[in-house]
Amino acid sequence: MATKPSQAEYESVAALRAALRRFLHEAHRISHAHGLTPQRYDLLAVIQGTSPGALSISEIANLLALAPQSVTELVDRAEHARLVRRVNDKSDRRVTRVALTADGKRRLDGALTALRPERRLLLDLLRNVYAQAELLQPQD
Repeated sequence: MATKPSQAEYESVAALRAALRRFLHEAHRISHAHGLTPQRYDLLAVIQGTSPGALSISEIANLLALAPQSVTELVDRAEHARLVRRVNDKSDRRVTRVALTADGKRRLDGALTALRPERRLLLDLLRNVYAQAELLQPQD
């Protein structure tokens, strides 16, 4: 049976919500400072964060929880800005993959580096919230 939330739980949830809002605000500010929209930052990060470094539109759509049509438009705009390029899949000629250009990688690297302190703050808070939640779990 679930227990009623404690004051400590309310406080940790409030701190988490505030930290998430601050992180998103800083991510937007830093993205713009590096010539990226937040959507393009997400696109570049998800592409660079894959092992082969190139994804299909449907893979990007799944990872970003967007409709494939929305991703196609996002990729079109990013390609026009010379942040990404389309490449043919070597194993399936019907598939086109999206990879970062050198400029896209440079901008992403700058934004990621600038966001390190904010990520550390958020991760520390998440660890604390997780530890608090573990304390609230009923013992067997």
